[in-house]
Amino acid sequence: MQRRQILGAFTGMIGMVGLFGAVWPPAAHSAEPKTDKKPQIEVWKDPDCGCCKEWVSHLQANGFAVQVNDTGNTAARKRLGMPSALGSCHTGLVNGYVIEGHVPAREILRLLREKPVALGLAVPGMPVGSPGMDGALYGNRRDPYDVLLVDRNSGTRVYASYHRQSRKA
Repeated sequence: MQRRQILGAFTGMIGMVGLFGAVWPPAAHSAEPKTDKKPQIEVWKDPDCGCCKEWVSHLQANGFAVQVNDTGNTAARKRLGMPSALGSCHTGLVNGYVIEGHVPAREILRLLREKPVALGLAVPGMPVGSPGMDGALYGNRRDPYDVLLVDRNSGTRVYASYHRQSRKA
């Protein structure tokens, strides 16, 4: 008899907990927090490079908080695992992703939304028309270029193409 009483009491407690949970509002921490916090990116670049400064300004104008290191681009690229063959004049790190070269802010934001399993993004070299390599100084010229998604084994695939003259980077 004692066993039935214990089981009955236990079943009743479980029912009360279920009822309590059904009428009690959900905990505030159960909802995903909403934040307007700017994405933080750390950048390594040459202190005298004008196009790097312009790329940083492009990121800031597109909602990024940028921490600039005016040295160590090559060392940062190597430390972060970006292949030197994909190199450019600056390297960044945002939310664990490596950003190499003149990658448009739009593609970085897309990367942060989609969260692919990858090392990061690269725009090898310094294509005219990419952010930081655009404007009157370059005669408003726009050469075609690709933004590459770099996987953790150094393989790449095209993440975005900027091939049309009319498309803004």
